[in-house]
Amino acid sequence: QIKSTKPVVGVCAVRTGSGKSQTTRRVSLILRDMGYKVAAIRHPMPYGDLVKQKVQRFADYSDLDKHECTIEEREEYEPHIDNGVIVYAGVDYEAILRQAEQEVDIVLWDGGNNDFSFYKTDLLIVVADPHRPGHELRYYPGETNVRLADVFVINKVDTANPEDVITVRDNLYALNPDALVIEGASPLFVDDPEAIRGKRVLVVEDGPTLTHGEMAYGAGYVAARRFGAGEIVDPRPFAVGSIKATY
Repeated sequence: QIKSTKPVVGVCAVRTGSGKSQTTRRVSLILRDMGYKVAAIRHPMPYGDLVKQKVQRFADYSDLDKHECTIEEREEYEPHIDNGVIVYAGVDYEAILRQAEQEVDIVLWDGGNNDFSFYKTDLLIVVADPHRPGHELRYYPGETNVRLADVFVINKVDTANPEDVITVRDNLYALNPDALVIEGASPLFVDDPEAIRGKRVLVVEDGPTLTHGEMAYGAGYVAARRFGAGEIVDPRPFAVGSIKATY
């Protein structure tokens, strides 16, 4: 891990799709409200010319065009930009850190997928998912994150089975009894609930959460059920190409 000259707060998780991104955004806003200038450094996401993408800085939407960001990158960077938080990413994570240190008070590591922090953290927040109880013990590097954590956020307690929340809490305590444990809800919001009510709904979920995250469903399915979908359509008969092969 690379040592920073500035304090580093890291947000990681036990599995993909636990809720790191929303946690990172909340932490960034808290730090800004405390008067600190913060930059989020996101784990590697670039495609294409990796030399050209050595250090990427995103302060507004024009920077997304400048760096030819993919949709996957944009969906992670845009919420930070909307909150007034500068985002760094790229390839050379020491060079990225040294540049970010020149303009911020606190560095915020925004972990992606299921990685650990590339930087030595002063505070490490690890998000756990009670929809996948036991996964916090069985996967690398999620289990490493559990052992390193200073704070656990057991997310999605508003939609999880209470017994599963207890299981996750017990497992986290067994590996790391000194960390603070916070339980958090992950409420769902949609722009127009009436557009869902009574309708036949095709749910397009977040890919990584359902593939290497091993979830059977995601937030889209929960939203469809919660807001009264008349039917959730089985997409398999309509799939073509590689999607059909995946099914």
